Amino acid sequence: MTLQELRSKFLSELAVLYPTNEIHSFFGLLLSHRLGLSKIDIALKPTIEISNDELDYFLYAFAELQKEKPIQYIIGETEFYGLHLKVTKDTLIPRPETEELVDWILKEEKKKKKVEKIKELNILDIGTGSGCIAISLAKNIHNSKVSAIDISKEALAIAKHNASLNNIVINFIEGNILDDKTHSKTTPKSAKFDIIVSNPPYIRELEKQEMDNNVLENEPQLALFVKDNDPLIFYKRIADFALINLCENGSLFFEINQYLSADIVNLLENKGYRTIELKKDFCDNYRMVKATF
Repeated sequence: MTLQELRSKFLSELAVLYPTNEIHSFFGLLLSHRLGLSKIDIALKPTIEISNDELDYFLYAFAELQKEKPIQYIIGETEFYGLHLKVTKDTLIPRPETEELVDWILKEEKKKKKVEKIKELNILDIGTGSGCIAISLAKNIHNSKVSAIDISKEALAIAKHNASLNNIVINFIEGNILDDKTHSKTTPKSAKFDIIVSNPPYIRELEKQEMDNNVLENEPQLALFVKDNDPLIFYKRIADFALINLCENGSLFFEINQYLSADIVNLLENKGYRTIELKKDFCDNYRMVKATF
């Protein structure tokens, strides 16, 4: 089978599930991952013959796409803030909104550098998953010491691999931020944290009906959902932890549920945070918040 024939098969048979531009994207990612072919190669070399072994792989990927399995899980990797990361069923697939959160933190730190001498920054990422936030911050803030916590051993194994893959040293901690024992082993032994950041579970069970099957049936539920009767449980506990463990003028950053932005602001105000800033994502939804006390 030639490259052109394979592409025609993808386009014709996946059209009932995905828009054309997304199918082209899937096809390009698979060819780049498996054969190292660029978009230009695909356009200029349509008669390349696909070997039987490689064809088996593409047909497997095709079958997984028909099951609506995310392409990132099929190829086992993704890109986040210019970094290559491994992802598996034990980690969420990093989202563009989370890249925006990282970008916001980096811009805020850049502004601080212009007005004051910055010491080594002590940073904590709570609920690190694939390690995308922690690794991106460590990679881009050179005077930083980064720790990252997650409840999942499997996710931490992936995060450690990703840190090594990107030549970054992170202090990884296994624990549940809702557990006081985890608080004690996460509390810094010397300097307090300058930045605490978290993208915790924040989707209510009632919002499942709004979500795509490829997310519901593939991504880790533990990292996505909270109970309808206490949707801010992680924000409450992390905000309490940050009150004790942030240094003076330190910042707490959250990725948030767009439907609960006002509730989160009220929560932070009631806990004594004095400066609270909401920020919209590229879809014009309130998706991030920064707080200091």
